[in-house]
Amino acid sequence: MSVPEQTGPILSRAAFLRWAEEREGRVERVEGRAVAMAPERRAHVRMKQRLWRALSDALAAAGSPCEALVDGLTVEIGEDGDFVPDVLVDCGAGDPDDMAAVNPVVVVEGLSPGSVRVDTGYKLAGYFSVESIHHYLVVDPQGRRLVHHARAGDGTLRTTILSQGRLRLDPPGCDVSVEDLFRA
Repeated sequence: MSVPEQTGPILSRAAFLRWAEEREGRVERVEGRAVAMAPERRAHVRMKQRLWRALSDALAAAGSPCEALVDGLTVEIGEDGDFVPDVLVDCGAGDPDDMAAVNPVVVVEGLSPGSVRVDTGYKLAGYFSVESIHHYLVVDPQGRRLVHHARAGDGTLRTTILSQGRLRLDPPGCDVSVEDLFRA
């Protein structure tokens, strides 16, 4: 499993969040160290918007109290990690000042040239170390594929690759059109 390159001191979660609030640019915390996230291309930003819209619409149609959020809140990974997914579904009653998801159930990463190894290896293991996460969606915009990793009732993971049709996400109890994720 490949770990992103990291430099600098090891920071506690509280120290990292204070530090991150005072700087510009996007960062995650891996093995206790801050890792800069690369600037994004317009195509990647648009993909995140489509992902958010599809999940937000699906949650609304299902009458779910959960909330889809785009790129910002962290998902706390053990004591030494804070990942920032492209989109997440949080089913917790969060405070407006929260910087971390309260009860993340679905996390989504859109692949970009520099993120493939990290998103499909290191983050896969990290996200599923969080008990509340039931679904990890990895979106490949070039191949127009969605890789759905789901936690089964016995804790094992099931992986499905989709390019069309509907995807059931339960929890939180909604259906997403795979085609909508790739619609321009």
